[in-house]
Amino acid sequence: MNRYREIKAFVAVATEGSMARAAIKEKISSGMLGRRIDELERRLGVKLLHRTTRLLTLTEQGRLFLKHCEDLLLELELGETELFPDTSEVSGQMLVLAPPYFGRRHVAAHAASFLATYPAVRLSFNLTNDYLDPVQADYDLCIRIGNVIDPHFVATTLATNRRVVCATPAYFAKHGKPRTLEELVHHNCLAVNLQADSHRDWQFQKGGRPIAVKVDGNIDCSDGEVLVRWAQEDDWLAWRSTWEVGAQLRSGALVSVLDEHALPSFDITAVYPRNRPARLSRLFIAHLQAIYSRPGYWDEAEEPGDAAPGLRSVQAS
Repeated sequence: MNRYREIKAFVAVATEGSMARAAIKEKISSGMLGRRIDELERRLGVKLLHRTTRLLTLTEQGRLFLKHCEDLLLELELGETELFPDTSEVSGQMLVLAPPYFGRRHVAAHAASFLATYPAVRLSFNLTNDYLDPVQADYDLCIRIGNVIDPHFVATTLATNRRVVCATPAYFAKHGKPRTLEELVHHNCLAVNLQADSHRDWQFQKGGRPIAVKVDGNIDCSDGEVLVRWAQEDDWLAWRSTWEVGAQLRSGALVSVLDEHALPSFDITAVYPRNRPARLSRLFIAHLQAIYSRPGYWDEAEEPGDAAPGLRSVQAS
């Protein structure tokens, strides 16, 4: 128990950057907090913090040890949540950031069932393609498509996903199938535009190394749902996620090409800051994982344009 208190005190001080603020957060005196850190440093035999009357900074050993301590506390919190759930005490507000198309159909769509289990929680969703920093923008949880590598965030995979080049059989009958990445320049390719900037670099791998291929086309859009609709017409080649077009690929309405060059992972990922209370985030992550892993879930996804399941009953604020 003493080790837990020492580690918790160290993380609080390192996160807050102030002994006084950390003491208020932990609801103990600054003196008690300081003694716990002194004992931790004595037991480890290293200095974790440089402390003066006006400044508090981490030593190199402290910086390295902090990450291990944060991971340990998060795993302990997760274990308590999974083994001893107490829904009556779960409350608070959570601000969630997600891409518009995925967020509508597969995140906000499941808010009602989450709130049915945790009625004292308040949810707020921002569905946008803008790439925002979760810490700076004060988000509790971000849903992203693609790998996330940042030591300041905890990243959890929600579902596996790949990006594929695809079009209708009629498109390929008229224009032929690209056999190499270089042949993509001869095709009418759909692109995403964000804030009037068209993103025409499609990401692949070649010879085991990542490669970006610049494509061209006569139309683009910021909304993924619209792009999937266009992909099902006979005039364009698309680069879309399997969560969007998996059902159409299985039915044969769309056909994929250049699969050997697809990146091995473009997974759906949940991200939250390490230095922020994580219980609500972890509970919502577990809720989404349980839904996404349900047999047939992705096969049951509605066609673009249909209302996302449950959206009319979302109780977000």
